[in-house]
Amino acid sequence: MPERSLMGIVARTAYWVDWWQRFGPASGNEPKLDDPFGRYVITTFVKGTNMGPYDTARHIPGVSGHELSYTANRHFSIVLLNEAIADLVNAHARLDISQAWGDGTAVAADGTHMDTYLDNLLAETSVRYGKPGGIAYHHISDTYIALFTHFIPCGVWEAVYIIEGLLKNSSEVKPTAVHADTQGQSQPVFALAHLLGFDLMPRIWNWKGLTFYRPSKTTEYVHIDALFGEAGKNVIDFDPIESQFRHLMKVAVSVREGAISSFALLKRLRSGSTKNATYAAFREVGRVIRTVQLLRYLSDPALRRRVTAATNKTESFNRFSQWIGFGNRGVIADNDPVEQEKAMKFNALLTNAVILHNALDIAEIVRQLLEEGWTIEPEDLAHISPYLTEHINRFGEYSTHELGIQPEAYETKLDVDFTQLRDQDPAATGFGQAA
Repeated sequence: MPERSLMGIVARTAYWVDWWQRFGPASGNEPKLDDPFGRYVITTFVKGTNMGPYDTARHIPGVSGHELSYTANRHFSIVLLNEAIADLVNAHARLDISQAWGDGTAVAADGTHMDTYLDNLLAETSVRYGKPGGIAYHHISDTYIALFTHFIPCGVWEAVYIIEGLLKNSSEVKPTAVHADTQGQSQPVFALAHLLGFDLMPRIWNWKGLTFYRPSKTTEYVHIDALFGEAGKNVIDFDPIESQFRHLMKVAVSVREGAISSFALLKRLRSGSTKNATYAAFREVGRVIRTVQLLRYLSDPALRRRVTAATNKTESFNRFSQWIGFGNRGVIADNDPVEQEKAMKFNALLTNAVILHNALDIAEIVRQLLEEGWTIEPEDLAHISPYLTEHINRFGEYSTHELGIQPEAYETKLDVDFTQLRDQDPAATGFGQAA
């Protein structure tokens, strides 16, 4: 792989894909930038790496911290960042090399802990991670690139956001299968995913806590009946499904059209009362779908491998994006929830740019090997990940012109009487005697 710098990667992808043209002032009355391309590229690098604008300006000539901060606040919005991310996703999907990793029909969702300051609205201690902060929740395509990113509180069940990211994905890549870990599933989530046409297949660790449901009290199975518990128990109640079927379809259409937030709906259904007819219908549909999916998972080794591979990609993406967001020791410095969300979007934009650039570099190397007479099999390329870092210089290049300048000798003496400090501090005298 040729050696690259993060700034160079951002600039080249901006030239190739033109994602930088998505950004601009919210109002036409605001002054225009003299060099919007350069300013947007530098701002994306600064915010995507989580470096502060004022600290970064000390190392980049020709820009000031105020300019970078103003550009990030006034020319970048969450909506525009989502559009730029979608541009990179679309460009990546058009690469032949991406077909070695997947066809875009599957996506995996997972969250990773992000440190924040304690004095903000989203910060709280996570029971799962054991420390305060927030959760960066990513939807990662089977081709390794991020389709959508959320920043959510630690105390929220991650599953309620799994549908939201799929619906808000504005790229040309439209997955139909969704994978997640145990946090990404519940009975209402299974129901809503099925109603919206998504095949939810999570990787669940704690099988002992799950229940398999029978279609009727008289149903018995020859070899797997023990999975369903006692005979006549754990039976699906189809009455709520039948009575609420039209209402379920109306809710699904409303969620698809954006009239109802899937996050708000699933959050309410997760804490809903058993006396609520809508909750009962979603619960029973979820029990049906989850039982079927669990049986598929048990009986199909190839499916288990696909689910494991998909969830492993999200974990690798989390490490890769954190490697890119190295600034401020990984702590999100903004206390405003909107700015925290933008920080995640900036990081996803920069990470996707690196993924696209790595894919292009891998493709170029493959072309060179083919010209040299090597035989390249698709299976060989499937084992290569675009999450490569060894060839990337994260910190840029520092000037070395001072290496040839010999400094003058330094002075050791200082015209200050420190004996008064030793006379006033008995501990200092003790240390002196011990020495």
